[in-house]
Amino acid sequence: MNLSKILLILNTVKYLKFKQIYFRLFYFLRFRYRKLIGFKYPFSKNSKSNNLVLIDSISSYESYHNGGFNFLNLSKSFDNIDWNFSEYGKLWTYNITYFDFLNQSNFQKEIGIKLIYDFIDKSDAIRDGFESFPISLRGINWIKFLTYSKIQNKKIDDSLYAQYDILIDSLEYHLLGNHLLENGFSLLFGAYYFEDDKLYLKAKEILSYELKEQILKDGGHFELSPMYHQIMLFRTLDSINLVENSSFKEDTLLNTLRTSAELMLSWLKNISYENGDIPLFSDSANNIAPNSKLLFDYAKSLELNVKEIELSDSGYRKILKDNYEMIVDVGSVGAEYIAGHAHADTFNFELQIEGKPFIVDSGLSTYEINNSRFFERGTSAHNTVEVLGKNSSEVWGGFRVANRARVIEIDEKKNLIKATHNGYKKDAVLHTRIWVFEDSKIIIEDKLSKETDAISRLHFHPDITEKMIEKHIISLEKFCIKSYKYADGFNKLIDAKYIEAKFNSKLILEVKI
Repeated sequence: MNLSKILLILNTVKYLKFKQIYFRLFYFLRFRYRKLIGFKYPFSKNSKSNNLVLIDSISSYESYHNGGFNFLNLSKSFDNIDWNFSEYGKLWTYNITYFDFLNQSNFQKEIGIKLIYDFIDKSDAIRDGFESFPISLRGINWIKFLTYSKIQNKKIDDSLYAQYDILIDSLEYHLLGNHLLENGFSLLFGAYYFEDDKLYLKAKEILSYELKEQILKDGGHFELSPMYHQIMLFRTLDSINLVENSSFKEDTLLNTLRTSAELMLSWLKNISYENGDIPLFSDSANNIAPNSKLLFDYAKSLELNVKEIELSDSGYRKILKDNYEMIVDVGSVGAEYIAGHAHADTFNFELQIEGKPFIVDSGLSTYEINNSRFFERGTSAHNTVEVLGKNSSEVWGGFRVANRARVIEIDEKKNLIKATHNGYKKDAVLHTRIWVFEDSKIIIEDKLSKETDAISRLHFHPDITEKMIEKHIISLEKFCIKSYKYADGFNKLIDAKYIEAKFNSKLILEVKI
């Protein structure tokens, strides 16, 4: 391993919490020891389940049809289901074991039971599906399916109870963030379903602490991905549904869940466009999480209020004019100790004109560790400035960030935002961006603290033509129009245009509305 790689690792590890490092080491050593002694978890445990009551939730996207599965825009049919199928990557393998399809509209319970039985019967051979994260999602999905379908099944219950033993023994303290929160939500469902105090106490411990830790003052989820925010909000709403409609426990957890949900609803309202879309900042994609409208409708059915809280510590700002909406990122990389979904995109922004996307984030097409993943997380894939061909934050390895840009100055006035970040401090360069928001145009001014080679890029929605770009974009500096692949979801790339403007010290672009 060369020196640069060692420094990259050290500059990544320094942001981790001690708990993450401890549990990474602990789980690694425990795995080696258990492998040596031939330890295996049992896949069935005698159980007694409880008849839960849930009001209607949000249906899942259709991912199962006539024996075929479709996840991440990739389809596969099986004569004999391979729950370890890996040709489409690990995230696809995870998805088939989540069993999210059980809760799509009008799913036949006989088919659901058959698929669950197939999974149970093959448990000894399943690998990725018995990691903590898929167990967590599968537990919630099985319980919701069994409850809504009014199914009582000893074989399924005994398998699920054993899976919760695996989960509580392997909680994702080495990752924290949304992973640990998912563990907590699932333990809560398991606790109520089996009326299990051990599962409940651990769920309460995780959720009470992590919701306070992960939900920012302005309501945003601290990993700063609008998509993951929607997912975490959905889990919180489902948990409120569970606790309010069951009598297993009565204490302060419900208040914690409701308070967190109302904060998160406020942020989602602020970050969503008027047409309901979310900006595709960080790791965000369409048709993964429930959309904003469905979440607001579900929250209303739970009698939750949407608080009026201004965007602040999440780092996002929304500008709303008669003819356009713009969302800008003037925040630092987050969350500091779990930045796996962060991009090198400081001062990125999106713009919708008259309710339609114009300037867009280039999107997310893969979680596989490859050139596409590296590009999509890089500065050049975003609507910001790249200096000396480098990323503003050191994204690497698919889900790693070493040294990262910090916003060191921000000045906000009516119709103006000015901010400076230090992502290029190794080259003694500070980048300052000023947005001026007028009714008929937006002025974007970029300044560097010293003369050096830099490129500003703006990425346009696939519907935007070269002629439209030339009509709306004005610059004293020459810019060229190039092609890129817009990620309209995982594994779905569409031809689109972007502009590239080279400069040394100062650049002013105008967007005519």
